[in-house]
Amino acid sequence: MSDIHGFSLALRAVLADLATRPPVDEVVVAGDLCRVGPAPGEVVAILRDWASPVPLTVLVGNTDRDVVDDAAEPGAPPDLVVDQLGEDGVGYLASLPFERRVTPPGGTSPDDDLLVVHANPHDLDRKLRPEMSDRALREVIGDTRAAVIAFGHHHVTFVRPLGETTLVDVSAVGNPKDGELSCRYSILGWDDSVREWTVEQRRLPYPVEETAAQIRASDLPDPEGTLQTLLRASY
Repeated sequence: MSDIHGFSLALRAVLADLATRPPVDEVVVAGDLCRVGPAPGEVVAILRDWASPVPLTVLVGNTDRDVVDDAAEPGAPPDLVVDQLGEDGVGYLASLPFERRVTPPGGTSPDDDLLVVHANPHDLDRKLRPEMSDRALREVIGDTRAAVIAFGHHHVTFVRPLGETTLVDVSAVGNPKDGELSCRYSILGWDDSVREWTVEQRRLPYPVEETAAQIRASDLPDPEGTLQTLLRASY
C-alpha cells in the first residue's frame, strides 16, 4: 500500500479489509504517510504501534522527506504535520528506508524479485504513469532488474507489463487520483508452479462521511478545500 497522506480512517479501512483476507507474509507501506490529510500523527502512531505478527516494512516517500526537511529549516512557519509528529515522529520519518526487495521462495535474485519503492527505483520524485511510452518508462527505471516493481506516488492504480518486468501502481490508500474515490491496496503473491507473481488490486468503499467530519474538526488551514480535493479524486 502507499500514499496514506494523513487519512487515518482510510488506512484503518485498508487494514480492516486486509485482516479478512488469507494471511500474508509481510505488509509494505511505500511511503507518503502524512502530508495533506487531517491526522498525520494518528497514521504514524498506527504504523509505529503495529502489533500484528505479520512483519511491517514502511518506506520513505517524497512528502515524508519534505516533512523532515521542513522540520529542520530554521525559522520555518508552524506546520500541522511537524506539530502532530513532534521531534520523535519526525525522526521516525527520517529513519525510513528507500526500498524493500523480496526474493520469493525458490526464486533467483534479482530477476524473480519483487521490488517495492515509493516512486521509482532511483528517486522519490519522478513518476511512472500508465500513459507513458515503454521508452519513457525505461528511462525512469534504468537498468533495474526485478520481476515486479510495485510503487505509488502517482495515485493512479494500474498494472503494466514492461519487457520482463511488471509495473504495479498500488496507490492510493488516502487520496486516489483516477476519478474514483476508494481506498486502494494490492496483494502480491508468488506462484511457484509457474514462477510468476500474481497481483490482486483491492478497492474499498471510502469512509467519506467520517473523514469529512475529521477534516472539518482538524487544524488544517483549508479544511473545505482539502475535502473538495479529496472528493474530486483527480488531478
